[in-house]
Amino acid sequence: MSTVDGEQADAGAWASGTGPPTRTDASTITLVEGSSFCISDSSGDMQRDHAHGLFVADTRVLSCWRLAIDGEPVETLSALEDAAEPYRATFVGRTAPRRWLADSTMLVVRNRFVGDGLREDVVLRNLGPEPVGLTLTIGVDADFADLFAVKVGRARPARGVLVEVGSASMSFTLPGTTGTTDTRGALVTATGEPAVSPGQFTFQVVVPARSSWSTCLAMEASLSGRRIPPLHRCGEPVHASRSATRMREWRLSNPRVSSPDRGLVTAIEASARDLGALRIEDPEHPDCPVVAAGAPWFMALFGRDSLLTAWMSLALDPRLALCTLRTLARMQGTQVNPLTEEEPGRIPHEIRLGREAALALGGGNIYYGTTDATPLFVMLLGELDRWGGIPDADRAGLLAAADRALAWVEHFGDADQDGFVEYRRYTDRGLANQGWKDSFDGINHRDGRLAAPPIALCEVQAYVYAAFLARAELADTDGDTRTATHCRRRAGDLKEAFNRRFWMPGPGAVAVALDGAKQQVDSITSNMAHCLWCGILDADKAAAVAALLAGRTLNSGFGLRTLATDMGAYNPMSYHNGSVWPHDTAIAVAGLMRYGFISQAQDLALGLLDAATHLGGRLPELFCGFDRDEFDLPIPYPTSCSPQAWAAAAPRLVLRSLLRLQPDLPRHEVRLAPAVPERLLPLRLENVPLAGARMEITVRSDGYEASGLPTSAALVRPGQLDMPKSG
Repeated sequence: MSTVDGEQADAGAWASGTGPPTRTDASTITLVEGSSFCISDSSGDMQRDHAHGLFVADTRVLSCWRLAIDGEPVETLSALEDAAEPYRATFVGRTAPRRWLADSTMLVVRNRFVGDGLREDVVLRNLGPEPVGLTLTIGVDADFADLFAVKVGRARPARGVLVEVGSASMSFTLPGTTGTTDTRGALVTATGEPAVSPGQFTFQVVVPARSSWSTCLAMEASLSGRRIPPLHRCGEPVHASRSATRMREWRLSNPRVSSPDRGLVTAIEASARDLGALRIEDPEHPDCPVVAAGAPWFMALFGRDSLLTAWMSLALDPRLALCTLRTLARMQGTQVNPLTEEEPGRIPHEIRLGREAALALGGGNIYYGTTDATPLFVMLLGELDRWGGIPDADRAGLLAAADRALAWVEHFGDADQDGFVEYRRYTDRGLANQGWKDSFDGINHRDGRLAAPPIALCEVQAYVYAAFLARAELADTDGDTRTATHCRRRAGDLKEAFNRRFWMPGPGAVAVALDGAKQQVDSITSNMAHCLWCGILDADKAAAVAALLAGRTLNSGFGLRTLATDMGAYNPMSYHNGSVWPHDTAIAVAGLMRYGFISQAQDLALGLLDAATHLGGRLPELFCGFDRDEFDLPIPYPTSCSPQAWAAAAPRLVLRSLLRLQPDLPRHEVRLAPAVPERLLPLRLENVPLAGARMEITVRSDGYEASGLPTSAALVRPGQLDMPKSG
C-alpha cells in the first residue's frame, strides 16, 4: 500500500500531502463489512477526536455515537468480537452503583452490526429485586469528513450541516456545492419512543425487577443524493442478513487443513477469516467479490495488493482472481491524464470514493501511479488459466485487456526504450516510488542515498518477464503462434539484458534497481527474491542469492527483512528499510523452492509460521525486523494494518510452495512434489478448489497422495519438479 514521509498512509497521500496516520489505542474495536467499517473504543462509543466513526464509501457518516445513563458513561466490562463475523460486536457494561448499593444491578449490552450503515440493539437488564428508573441518552453527530482527513488527524467540524428531528428520527445533511450530486446525509432512527433533540436521543426508562428493556437504533447513509440501504435493519433477523449469509457460505467453501503443528493450522484459519472479512463487492457485479487491501483505512481495491493477494489465494478461492481481473480490466487506463497518472493500458493503483481523492484527481476516483500492477495483471491471468479458472465468456475480453497491458509495458512503461520498465511521477501529487516499497525512502543505495528517478526496479522487470511468458502460454492454448513467438522473444531479450545489467558480482546479489543515470542502485534487499519467484535470474547466479536470503543480514528468524542489516538505510523499525513483510517472505519461499533451495525455503517458512504463532495466528501487514536472537517475539510495527490482504494470504502461498503444487490444466497436468518440513507432518488438505473439482492432498513422512482432481488432469510426480515459467 502507498506511503508518504516514510509512514504507512494510502494513495490519499498523493491527494492530501500530509504526514503519518493517526494512531489508535489498544482498546480500539474495528468492525468491517465490505467497504464500510466502524471504529470505536471498547465501550462502543465513537468520539470524533479519536479517529473513530462509521465510514461508508470513504466518508465518515457518523462522527459521534455516545451512550450515557443518568448523564454518566457506562462502566465497560467487555467488548466481544467474533473473528468469523467481523461485522458484529457486543459491548458489555454496567451502570455505576447507586449510592446506597454496593454493586450495580443494571447490565448494559450493546449489540452492533455494520454493513453499509449501522444497527445497534441496546438492552438494559435489571438484575436486581426492584424496578429501576433511569434516563438513557445516545449522543449522535455526523461531520461527513473524508476518510483521508480522519486518518491523518485533519478532520474539522463540518460547516453547514443541517440537522432535522422527527418523532423518532434525526437526519443530518451536508448540502453539496454542485447541487445534489455531492449532497451527503445520514438518517438515524430509534424504537422505544425517544424524545429527540438535535444531536441526542433521550429515553425515560423504568426497567422492572429481573427484567429487561431494549431499543434498536439504525443509521442509513446517503451519498451523492443516493440512499445506501443498510444490510442490517431493526426487526429483521441478523442471521438472515446478506453479511451473515456471505460469511457462512465463505466458511463452508474454505479448504480444510490438518497438521500436528498448531502454528500452521491457526495461521491458515486466520488467513481464511481475514480474507473473508476483506472481501468487497464490485458495485457493477455484486456477486463477484474482490479483496480490499486492509482494514480499517484501506477497504478499497488496490491493483498491486489485490492482484498479489488473489494469486496467493488461488487454492482458497479462484473467484477472487477472476473477479479482480474483471474489475481492474474495466478500470484499465484509456487516456493520458497527468493528475491521475492514467495511461492507455495501465492498471490502476487504487480506487477511492471520497471527496478529497476526487478533488485531487480532477473529479475522478482512480489513481494509476503504480509500475507493477500492469504486468502483475497479465501474470495473474496466466496463472488463473493454469488453474482452469477463466470462463469462456471472459476469455476474449481478458486477453484483450492483457494485450493492452503489455502494450503499456512496451511503450509507456519503457518510455526511453532501453528494454526496462521505469517509473517517475507526473506531478508532485503522485507517489515518488511506484513499486511495492512505495515510501519516499523505499529505494536507496548501499550508503543510504535515495535513488534518483526514473527508476527501473528489479522485481518489476521480473514481473514483466513472467507476464510475457504467461501471455505466450495463453497464446499457445489458443493456437496463436504469432503472439506466442513475440512474447517469448521479448521475455528472452529481457532476461538476457536483466542478468547483464542488474547483477552485482561482488556481493553476489541483484541490484534493487537502475536509477535515472542507468547506474545500479546497489543495496541488498528482499526485492531480489521476487526475481527468483518469477524465474528471470540465471541459474548460475541463484545460489549466491539464496545464500543472502537465508543469511543473517536478511533472515531475521521470523521472516525476511526488506533491507540487509549492513546497508546504510537499515532500520528494523522502518516501514520498508529493515522491517519484515509476511507477503514478501512468502514470495521468497516460493522463489527459493522454484530454484530447488529447499532447506532455505523451509527455514524461512517455519520462521514466518513461528511469527504467526506468537501473533495469535494473524499475520499483520508488517512487523519490525529485529533479530530473533535479540527478541524472542516479533515486535509489532505501530501502524501496521491488521487484517491486511496479502499478509493474510501469505500462509497460503507458503503452504502451496511447500507442497510444490502447480496445476497446468491447459496441458492436463497437476504437478505435485511436496517438500514439507517434518514438524508439519502428517499434513492433510481437503476441499481444495480446482476447475470445479475439490482436491484432497495427504503428505506423510513416507510419501504423499492426491485425489479429487479434475477428470481432464493427471497427477505428475516429478523427481525434480519442473517449476512453472511464471511463478
